[in-house]
Amino acid sequence: MSNITNLPSVSSEASFSMYLREINNIPSLTKEEEFLLAKAYLEKQDLEAAHKLVTSHLKLVAKIAMRYRNYGLPITELVSEGNIGLMQAVKKYDPDLGYRLSTYSMWWIKASIQEYVLKSWSLVKIGTTSAQKKLFFSLSKVKHKITNMYSRSVNEGDHQAIADELGVTVREVNEMSQRLSGPDLSLNYTVNNDSDNSGSEMLDLLPESKPSQEDTLSRRQILVNKTQILSEALRELNEREVQILTARKLNDSPLTLDTLSSQYNISKERVRQIETKAFEKVQNYVLNRISDDGQIKALGC
Repeated sequence: MSNITNLPSVSSEASFSMYLREINNIPSLTKEEEFLLAKAYLEKQDLEAAHKLVTSHLKLVAKIAMRYRNYGLPITELVSEGNIGLMQAVKKYDPDLGYRLSTYSMWWIKASIQEYVLKSWSLVKIGTTSAQKKLFFSLSKVKHKITNMYSRSVNEGDHQAIADELGVTVREVNEMSQRLSGPDLSLNYTVNNDSDNSGSEMLDLLPESKPSQEDTLSRRQILVNKTQILSEALRELNEREVQILTARKLNDSPLTLDTLSSQYNISKERVRQIETKAFEKVQNYVLNRISDDGQIKALGC
């Protein structure tokens, strides 16, 4: 896959708008075209076929990369890392699995970008627990929810609620807030078109987000599979573990440690321990049901 050349390049922030226009002009593949190209690469190592698969999904990479624009890193580097993830996805993609490459590659793209963000920030603590990683990538989302709910900016008085929701300490929320206080790159940033000097927003250069009918059906089936596996995993837990994990991780409005501490008449730390243990059990069960190539193993395997 490293032999793929002549991909559209994005070398600087100034050239990013030109890069977006270039990849936006690359036509999307039909389901049949994608299947045949993927088969050609999988069975014959056809690099030209792999090249078409990669270039037709560069728009998806740009769209995902823009979601990580508020970490203070050059968007060009985020896109480049996402493209690496996309190439890895193409390398491992099996069209006989029954879903589209876009659905399969999203995880690879996000994983590649997130790994780059973590390494670039040199966050030693972030790599120690899943809760701290969740804090790093979820803090902005939680703050945005608070802003919409109360029509005001987030302040330090909100940090306890944020810490409870994400399962970390207030100190960790304070420290992370300080590190993530850099300016955002707006999707409404105006870029100039070289041809007529007219302005267009960066958002206009991103691909249409509405999924095709095939993608919708594929994602629906994947959701059904995931729901089934989650139900099976929850049966591995005792009643209290299920109740606490559901209250903390699976509800639209998660309960705080204080609330659950009072409900079960145990300490907040004990609630956190039960939640962590239950989550690890579910995570291990799910991982055991997923094969190395991303396929879901049959029941009883």
